[in-house]
Amino acid sequence: MVISVSDQKLKGFIKESVREVLETEFMKIRAFVLPEVSEREQKDIEKSYGKPSRKMGSKNYSLYYNCK
Repeated sequence: MVISVSDQKLKGFIKESVREVLETEFMKIRAFVLPEVSEREQKDIEKSYGKPSRKMGSKNYSLYYNCK
């Protein structure tokens, strides 16, 4: 079976795949460098800002670079 893909489409697939991998790896790095929070600090944060919502299926990622 032979599949024909234009150069533009192949380049688009590769860019999207690399972008997804970088996003995942950056999220791991960010989580690793976050400082530990004591229970007292966490309670103060929740008191000031409320508890974080845990909505299923919602992902909000912000990447601060432009991949063009």
